[in-house]
Amino acid sequence: MKSAAMKVSKPRAAQAMAGLRKGTPHHLVARVGANFPSSGQRTRAERSMTTGTVATMAVAEGAGTFTSEVFDVENVSLAGCEESILRGGRDKFGLLKDAFEGVKTIGVVGWGSQGPAQAQNIRDSIEAAGLSGDISVKIGLRKGRPSWEEAVECGFTEQDGTLGEVFDVVAESDLLLLLISDGAQASLYPRVLAAMKPGSTLGLSHGFLLGVMKNDGVDFREDINVVLVAPKGMGPSVRRLYEQGKEVNGAGINASFAVHQDYTGRATEVALGWSIALGSPFTFRTTLESEYKSDIYGERCVILGAVHGIVESLFRRYEAQGMSEEDAFVNSVESITGPINSIISKKGMKALYEGLDAEGKETFMKAYSAAFKPSMDICYEIYEDVACGNEIKSVVNATNRFDRFPMGKIDQTRMWKIGDKVRAKRVESEIPINPFTAGVYVANMMATLQTLREKGHQWSEICNESIIEAVDSLNPYMHARGVAFMVDNCSFTARLGSRKWGPRFDYILDQQAYVAVDNGQQVDEELKTEFLNHDVHAALAVCSELRPSVDISVSTGEAVGAGKARTEYKSSKANA
Repeated sequence: MKSAAMKVSKPRAAQAMAGLRKGTPHHLVARVGANFPSSGQRTRAERSMTTGTVATMAVAEGAGTFTSEVFDVENVSLAGCEESILRGGRDKFGLLKDAFEGVKTIGVVGWGSQGPAQAQNIRDSIEAAGLSGDISVKIGLRKGRPSWEEAVECGFTEQDGTLGEVFDVVAESDLLLLLISDGAQASLYPRVLAAMKPGSTLGLSHGFLLGVMKNDGVDFREDINVVLVAPKGMGPSVRRLYEQGKEVNGAGINASFAVHQDYTGRATEVALGWSIALGSPFTFRTTLESEYKSDIYGERCVILGAVHGIVESLFRRYEAQGMSEEDAFVNSVESITGPINSIISKKGMKALYEGLDAEGKETFMKAYSAAFKPSMDICYEIYEDVACGNEIKSVVNATNRFDRFPMGKIDQTRMWKIGDKVRAKRVESEIPINPFTAGVYVANMMATLQTLREKGHQWSEICNESIIEAVDSLNPYMHARGVAFMVDNCSFTARLGSRKWGPRFDYILDQQAYVAVDNGQQVDEELKTEFLNHDVHAALAVCSELRPSVDISVSTGEAVGAGKARTEYKSSKANA
């Protein structure tokens, strides 16, 4: 998005920034409940790395509850913590008219991972609700770019008023969904905010921009709403599950929502309407700050980066132990993306362990016991780098280097070429559950979620950012076509983070966890007890009841292209 034609000059950026008043009063933040305490307001969790015991930070009371004047919100208990959720479904489309009261134009700016999916889902939902004559979905892109032609392929045209130049769409939108890359947002947000009309709503699908603005020391202008709806999955998953759900009253990807600033008094209804229109099976509440911390962190851990590091380290280990290269791939990658993924998705991590025989349980727990603490070490480092703003700065710096140093491919090594052969003759029912692989993977998943809990996140966010997004949205893409098909269909921020942190998990597992197992380290009984009795199992059981009504279908021969998963990946800054 950031070509020379759209870069903001320093003088113009300074003028726009002057309109963003510093130090916006906190009463302008969401009216739907208490904010999470900031990291500066909490005492860092005390934890013993020798025993694995933790003292979990308190989550702000009422942080996950909300009400709506349009939709029926229900309260659920997740491991003893009350949160509010909104169930989705096509039967809710009739309420979109009330939710979007006063909204005539929904502008979607950006055509990366989320833009095509969200634009098409919202357009289809509005049509299904009989609102096509009242509300239009209009795409904002640069004419002449490949993305413009892709939008036309998806049915958005300049002739019918559903496709236009970026800042024309920004200026006329009542609800503006800013879905350009995070790096482009960091460069262009002063100009975007300055162009929005008073009383309109800025919609974000990632809290990244708030982190950038905090680093810059500025706030949003006061006369607009600022909301977030963040699907817990890549854009192609958001679209694919929506299409599959048209016959079963809806299916999609769970989403979090936040109201950061409510100028008109209707920001909550607009945000919830947006989530319903996307097809979210259930929507839970968060804040922009909590979302960007958990999201940027999670994709660097078990969701993307860590799982890449895990399978590469296990593949080498199994080959060194005498497995053939194809068996090593099956017992590392295929075992995780196949049966391990399926069981966790439907029954949870504890059920995976309990389904093993006695020998398998022993092997699982040896791997778990050895891998948990090294994984936790890296997880904590990642979270704290995100929370202090360092990881956001790293992403912005990396995107600014793309013209000179584009992202390289991640599936060209021998291991991933072997994967092509394995998938070509795959028999799903014959893929084994390797208990050592399962133990390492679950240890990392537990370390990912335990860090979030110690840092004060609520259970709905934890379960989605560390488990559900991995098993219901992302792993199926690696199962279909390999690691690049999973990682590189995500945002630039996710792709960069996976490349940066995946090797760190690979290294620490190889140097610490596997060495400990090979040296005969005994199972840490305290870690075992904590795993078997962890609150996450109860919380995940409730969340699993709210999972999509169908499993995502990603065939190895599925067509790719406009608005769908891609097999060719760009690292140029111009992705809108």
